[in-house]
Amino acid sequence: MDWIITTLHQYPELAIFLTLSLGYFIGNFKVKNFSLGTVTSVLLIGVLIGQLDIQISPNVKAVFFLMFLFAVGYSVGPQFFAGLKKDGLPQMFYAAIVCIFSLIFPYLIGKLMGYDMGLTAGMLAGSQTISAVIGVASDTINQLDLSAEQKVSMINKIPVAYAVTYIFGTAGSAWLLASIGPKLLGGNLVEKAKELEIKLGGDAIGNDPGIASAYDRVIYNAYKISAHSYACNKTVSDVEAELQRHDRRLFVQRIRKGQEIINATPDTIIHEDDVIALGGRREYMMNYNAVNETEVLDAELLNFPIEVLSVMIVKKEIVDRTLVELRMMDFMHGVVVRTLKRAGIEFPVLPNTKLNKGDMIELIGTKKDVENAISHIGYADRPTNTTDMIFVGLGIVLGGLVGALSLKVSGIPISLSTSGGVLIAGLFFGWLRGQHPTFGRIPEPALWVMNNVGLNMFIAVVGIAAGPSFIEGFKEAGWGLFIAGAAATTLPLIFALYLGRYVFKFHPIITLGCAAGSRTTTAALGAIQDAVKSKTPALGYTVTYAVGNTLLIIWGVLIIILMS
Repeated sequence: MDWIITTLHQYPELAIFLTLSLGYFIGNFKVKNFSLGTVTSVLLIGVLIGQLDIQISPNVKAVFFLMFLFAVGYSVGPQFFAGLKKDGLPQMFYAAIVCIFSLIFPYLIGKLMGYDMGLTAGMLAGSQTISAVIGVASDTINQLDLSAEQKVSMINKIPVAYAVTYIFGTAGSAWLLASIGPKLLGGNLVEKAKELEIKLGGDAIGNDPGIASAYDRVIYNAYKISAHSYACNKTVSDVEAELQRHDRRLFVQRIRKGQEIINATPDTIIHEDDVIALGGRREYMMNYNAVNETEVLDAELLNFPIEVLSVMIVKKEIVDRTLVELRMMDFMHGVVVRTLKRAGIEFPVLPNTKLNKGDMIELIGTKKDVENAISHIGYADRPTNTTDMIFVGLGIVLGGLVGALSLKVSGIPISLSTSGGVLIAGLFFGWLRGQHPTFGRIPEPALWVMNNVGLNMFIAVVGIAAGPSFIEGFKEAGWGLFIAGAAATTLPLIFALYLGRYVFKFHPIITLGCAAGSRTTTAALGAIQDAVKSKTPALGYTVTYAVGNTLLIIWGVLIIILMS
């Protein structure tokens, strides 16, 4: 054991990775629906290992924190700027008001409890579940005209308050929005979620299960055509039109004529004894009743490649269209929308769901049909391992330079700090990527590393550095800090629900999504969706999440200025 401790002192980088490993391990444990999560677990393990008094350069955490902030901005940038459109402005204003009160309540509670700026900033970070405030607030404290000892004391109190208040901040938010929220918004929201789905076309347009269903794999069957079949002596386009008249969106992809197999074209005529490869969503195929056609096993006919590809919506003619309008366009022949994601959040795939620029839709169909559809929709997000590091590096540098600029007001230096500047740069560069997707690519796995590992590397160093003073800080704060944090979590959320119901008059399902998004609590979104048995709360989540993720991080600067 002595050798291990000595080695960790000699090679502190090993202490960081040990903290990450144990933190992720503990963060995966769940008691019913509750878990500490990786961030809190990494922090607590870091504090434990920090008792060994291991010295780590602060530059290490700065590098990973900037990487994390750029990834956050990059992810939400398209939705942040998309919210500036007319239909997104109410949700943006709502999120901004909720965020303001998410700053005011912790500030007032901090003042009432007599907390200093370190404890108050940590309470803000934990109660509002915005881990990045730890870094932003620390950067701001370092700019104040305080002694080195005072700065260290204040900064070390931030993770203490964060760890104490984060537990209720996460679990409490999910419980409040999923259990108490429906009662405050008028009772049984399962029915209201169904009503919203109907409004969005869930039971419209021939009860289109192909678009509304989440179980949406495309399948193909082979049918031999008899003389009395509806398809005999008709063109492929006539056959497909006949099927659609009966609310079956199925496509003829290939035809066997004797020993020859040909690709179907709209004017290809189907004759008696031909075998057709008919395909579409599973729901349609299950509802297809062959009368004068015989289903046959023709492996050769059905053995053709299917492409599944995500596409970023870029083309102007697609933006602001609904999914059903997209489906009816000629170039969507043989192609089905499998999933829709906005800012990384899976959206309900309903006929009247509007498409925004930067949305990612997953298409499935034959390679020829999918490639044709891509050319009319936007940019194919093809699997790649390459990250545009020119784009990433330039964004972080430019954002840091802007953030480093400061302005003194009453002797207090005010600036975004390098961390705040990098966040803003991430927003702009993420939006730029959405407008011009030919450059600035960060593959999803790489973005996960920047976002998740970047944050937890930062948190690990924070925990290790604060370890020696953590216990003293906890004794000073006392258990009253937990109660204060619970109040700082609960009050803004209750305010947010009533704000959405009585002031903005959102649909109650949208209000729940907006409240979760404004507070950037993805765990709460999942709990809400389970409670109402629908994905529709996501409709209120993405724009508000983009606003919340931006403002709540910047509040790390403001809370220090207010408390100082």
